[in-house]
Amino acid sequence: MEHGEQHEPIALELLVHGVGGTTPEQMLGDPRTVSVSGDRTAAVYRRTDDVDAEEHPQDHRGRPVPEAYVWCNLTSGNGSRALWLLLLPFMVVNLAHWMRPTARRAHRAVRTYGLLVRLLALTLTVLLVAAACEIAIDLTAWQCAGTAACANDHSWLGFLAPRSAGGGGWWSQPGRRLALAATLPAALTGLLWYLSHRTWSAYESQQPMPHQPDPEEAARNALGKPGFWYGRRIVARLRAAHTAAGLLTVAAAVGASAARQDRRPGGPALLDIAGWALMSALVAGGAFVVWVVCRRGRSENRLDRRVDRTLVRRLPVAALALLVLAVVYAGWSRPDWTSAGRLPGNTVFGGIALVQGALVLALAVVATLIFRGAPDARTAVRGLGGPAVAMLACALGGVMSGGGSQRVADWLDGSGSPGAGGSIDGPPALLTWQASVIPPLLVVVAVLCGWLAVRSVRLLRRELVQVPLDYPKERRDTTRTRRIARTRVGASLTDRAPRIVGITSGTTLLLGAVALIGAWSTGNVPGRAARDTPPFVQGFAETAQALGSWLIGFGFILFVTWGRRAYRDPSARRTIGILWDVGTFWPRAAHPFAPPCYAERAVPDLTWRMHTWTRATGGRLVLSGHSQGSVLAAAAAWQLHPSVRKRVALLTYGSPLERLYGRWFPAHFGPAALSSLHREVDCWRNLYRLTDPIGGPVRLHGDCGPQVDRAPLRDPLAYGRTESHPLPAPILGHGDYQADPAFAEERTRLLARLRPAVPAPRPAAGADTDTGASAAATDTAATADPADPPDTAA
Repeated sequence: MEHGEQHEPIALELLVHGVGGTTPEQMLGDPRTVSVSGDRTAAVYRRTDDVDAEEHPQDHRGRPVPEAYVWCNLTSGNGSRALWLLLLPFMVVNLAHWMRPTARRAHRAVRTYGLLVRLLALTLTVLLVAAACEIAIDLTAWQCAGTAACANDHSWLGFLAPRSAGGGGWWSQPGRRLALAATLPAALTGLLWYLSHRTWSAYESQQPMPHQPDPEEAARNALGKPGFWYGRRIVARLRAAHTAAGLLTVAAAVGASAARQDRRPGGPALLDIAGWALMSALVAGGAFVVWVVCRRGRSENRLDRRVDRTLVRRLPVAALALLVLAVVYAGWSRPDWTSAGRLPGNTVFGGIALVQGALVLALAVVATLIFRGAPDARTAVRGLGGPAVAMLACALGGVMSGGGSQRVADWLDGSGSPGAGGSIDGPPALLTWQASVIPPLLVVVAVLCGWLAVRSVRLLRRELVQVPLDYPKERRDTTRTRRIARTRVGASLTDRAPRIVGITSGTTLLLGAVALIGAWSTGNVPGRAARDTPPFVQGFAETAQALGSWLIGFGFILFVTWGRRAYRDPSARRTIGILWDVGTFWPRAAHPFAPPCYAERAVPDLTWRMHTWTRATGGRLVLSGHSQGSVLAAAAAWQLHPSVRKRVALLTYGSPLERLYGRWFPAHFGPAALSSLHREVDCWRNLYRLTDPIGGPVRLHGDCGPQVDRAPLRDPLAYGRTESHPLPAPILGHGDYQADPAFAEERTRLLARLRPAVPAPRPAAGADTDTGASAAATDTAATADPADPPDTAA
């Protein structure tokens, strides 16, 4: 190169894949790739020939250097991760936290919304642990081990059996059986604590790039705040509170039974006093846990590195100490104590259900008030998406609790029918009532499916007319036209999801109230409660009870099987993985035991890469995101320093930014947020197809709309056989956007619009060689010692 010759700064295209993941070789179109940054979990790759592209910009004139960010290992892996699906209720209620409507000056309502969701999340933890207590303490240790017929059928319970069943050893007293059985739900609580702690360290403990955001920008969208992707303090507090709640639930299940025995006339006065003291301590501990959950929400205006170490360490330890005291108290010798019937689980599960219903209704009221302050016709369920999803989370928790209890009771009772003349009484009547309402709920879902089918037929007729108009010069082919029309109709069904979710959630709330009233008013399972009713009603009740029990068992097995398949089979993952990836995109703001948030690793990765590369080279950068990758790209762009964001172009395709996130999460991806993103990046183009069930237009208002959204791409590219397509062109739907010529055309336009910047000066000898060090130092200085913002629930 001659002296003084200048080359145009290099251009980079940073590709971010979507749901299901892919390999760097597929993304870059080259079998020879190498990782330039990252680890086995998530990394940036280049083609081998492009590793030193910055040193030879003349070799890449006229085309960008492709670079692939591969993050699929954050959400997929071996089949054991399917066990995370057991935490689905926790993930769903955490999702409800982020679904609040857009708020305008409604800070108190926003805090109340977050508080109600956190309390709902706490009830789900108590529900899960109570279900484990029902299985281990009530069904196994109290009912089966205390009944001669059941204990004789299960030899492994022989050392727990009383004298009447051929036992009579040290463990045969009911209190000692309960104390031993408490180890199972206590171990479950410890496992949840361990998983939450470990996954935080593995996935979410990434330090975002420090920067000082524009106050107006942060006010428009919380995703641009420095602490949005780093909530260590709130997760640690909630983890301590939920762990303590689980341990206190186990202690109450063990200690309350012994305390009731000691309160009977003639009982030991000392044990009676100890029982009252223990119950008082448990009530006080529970009240303190609720206070901890209510005390503080998320603080996103800065990196929340501080941890309330005294609270985080001592609260679970104090709860564990109370559990040990409850176990010792229950295990104290009471020779005259015998077990009979059920433990009072009906009251416990009924109380949990009543509290959950009240919280959901209160959440709906708050969401309605927020929505009325800034109504948007595109918001899902008219702002009630969060309460609807929270109700479904409670229903999932109830179904999993009732299903597990019912299956264990059936197994322990052998050929008998628990609660209907078997050797044991079985689970509380409320759990059987909750299982019995599943068949009526499925009838409602079937009616909704019928409504979708009728609407699909109407849409199909319209598309059969429209498809030939989109290919005016092609020879008509009825089969081809119908196939394209059906694909378009199937893709449009995604937009009907809000109505389905809203009606299903409302029906679930109504049926749950019916189950609660039926269980409390009769005290019996539905089949027994309907014995004196007309034959039709009795037959319906018995059928619903039997069918609901088996549907829960079948659904649970199917649930785990499909979840395991989704982690192993890429095609299955693309089909059902979008819902899981949406749920785990958001930080754990309401429930600390939810599956980990992969975006707390992916967003800092992308932000650091874009910031350091643009600062070092001054080159042009196109951030290219497909499907869920477009959401990560948008989140990373919001986290960039404004000066860097202005040097980045955004290319999204198959993007759910508005169609899914904008409708269900309007506070963070609503019209105002997406419009601000369009203004803050240098330029933005979005590609979509009518055959895509996930991606769609961004739908910005006014002139911004055509600036961002290109007209729907043709799919298929050719209707019939042509010279450029001698074989039938496939219907691509959600995939292979790069195969469309429009993709390269739009990327070229974006690069042409981007103006290169002057690269940062190279550090002097002996200085810090990290390309991002000076920027990080500047940003850190700007954010030094900020004022601690008020607690928020957002």
